[in-house]
Order: sequence, then C-alpha cells, then structure tokens
Amino acid sequence: MSTPAPGSVLRGAVDLSSLRNRPQPPAPASADAPASGGVTPLVFDVTDATFGDVLELSRTVPVVIDLWAEWCAPCKQLSPVLEKVVTELGGRLVLAKVDVDANPQLAQGFRAQSIPMVLALVAGQPVPLFTGAVPEEQVREVFAQLLQLAAQHGVTGTVPAEGAAPAEAPGEEPLPPLHAEAFAAIEEGDYARAVAAYEKALVEDPRDADARAGLGQVRLLARVQDADLQAARAAAAASPTGIEAQLLVADLDVVGGHVDDAFGRLLELFSVLPTDERAPVRERLLELFGLVGDDDARVIRARTRLASLLF
Repeated sequence: MSTPAPGSVLRGAVDLSSLRNRPQPPAPASADAPASGGVTPLVFDVTDATFGDVLELSRTVPVVIDLWAEWCAPCKQLSPVLEKVVTELGGRLVLAKVDVDANPQLAQGFRAQSIPMVLALVAGQPVPLFTGAVPEEQVREVFAQLLQLAAQHGVTGTVPAEGAAPAEAPGEEPLPPLHAEAFAAIEEGDYARAVAAYEKALVEDPRDADARAGLGQVRLLARVQDADLQAARAAAAASPTGIEAQLLVADLDVVGGHVDDAFGRLLELFSVLPTDERAPVRERLLELFGLVGDDDARVIRARTRLASLLF
C-alpha cells in the first residue's frame, strides 16, 4: 500500500497504488458518478477514470465496491440486495458498482478472480468483505461490522439521501476528549497511544462500552501491525501447538474477515493443549468473541464448542 495506517492491517488484500496514482483522463459527466462538490448518490457506477474520486470519498464515508458483469447471474441476484441495504442505511455508506468487463484496470487492481466480489474502501484503504451471492441477513451483518471498523478509523460521515435538502452543520456531538485522542492516534498508526487513551477512559468510567470496544479493536490492530501474513502462517504450520504462533494467525484471520477460521484454529489448539496451558487461548477467544459480537452466529457456535471442551 502507498498510504500508512489504518490500512497496514490489510496488507496484501488488493493493490490500489497504480489506480490511486494514475493520471485520470477526462471522462464524460454522469448522473451516476460522485460529483466533486455536488450531491453524491447512494448508489453509483465507477470507472477506471473516476476511481480517484471514489478513493477521496472513502475518507468521509465508507464506500462498498460491487464488482459485477452483465453475464454474471449471481451478480444480478446480489446487486439488488446490496442496493436495498445501502439505501436503508440512509447515507452512512455508499455503493460503487464496477463493471469488470468495461473497467479492466479496476478488476486487475482489486484482484477479481471471481465475481460477484464485494469489498469496501475506508480512508482510501481496501477492506475485503465477501465473494459470491450471499443472503440479505449476511449482507446486513457484514455492513454493520464495516461501519464499526470505519468508526474506529474516524470515517463517520454521511451523504444525504437523494432528493433531500442538505443537512445543516453541526448535528453530531463532539467525541469525549480521550476518545478523540484515541481516534487521532489510530489515524497516525500509533496504536500504543490509542490503547493508553482508551484504558484511561475506562479508568474514568468503567461502564464506557465504546471505550471497551475500541480498546479491544486497537489491541488487535497493535498485535498485527508489523506481522507478515505468510511468515506467520509458516510459523504456525511449523509449530501446530505453538501458542503465540497460533494466536497471531488467528488475529490476522479476524482482521482479514476469516472469523470462522480464526475460531476454529484456536478451538482446535485449545482441545489439544494440557489443561494448565489453555488459559491464554481461552482469553484470546473471549476477547475475539467480544470484538465480533456476542449475537453473531459464528460467536455463538464457537462459544458452544468452547463450553463443550471445558466440561
């Protein structure tokens, strides 16, 4: 990646540097494209030529990218679901549609080996979401997690619903000082300072749920900040019962959206370790459960299996 944190935890997902820096040829005006200084529609088409505008927009509001093609039947099944959910969220995120046949440079930049492929841009950085046509319930779940991630990186803007009058400033309450300090530190990639700010907020108010959630997420980012995914996987493969090696790969899997893989890895490790060595694995599982969400089906399944291994 050509830009620093928060995208450092997403290294290797897609390489947008050539698209970000490539000079943009003039393109015909389109009602569907985000217009600089104008009203941004909630759903619009993006091309090789207009991608730079979308990157900039993602610094204000999360941008979901839908890679599709006219010949792709699953794409036609998924696209209306994406549009429905985005519209219902009322401007908290937008949907940019990429026809991979008409925009080969974008398709290559996003490494689109199969479609439909859905990812997001947050502060100019790619966040892999899912491939294939998935049910509406899963789309809603993924988008909810995306909004949480975006908030942790300070991307909390909205766009007005089409046809609505422009919203008057200010509207939003300012962040508490320690939360604002944590957000600023995250933007700078200084996760240690963000951790310290959230910990201080919890000392001042142990019931601060936002600080507790933020602390868990920043601790995760700090653990994987300098990790190399391939090296971590190689180390874990070489040491199947090496606790630190397995914990790191599980963290990387969660950051990459492979939650079931992370839980499965740690539960398998837990099951084969001696009883007196299990505590760090259980603690990491509980921490990751809290990050993903207690109501998440994947957490519920993993909790059930963990309970069966404990008793």
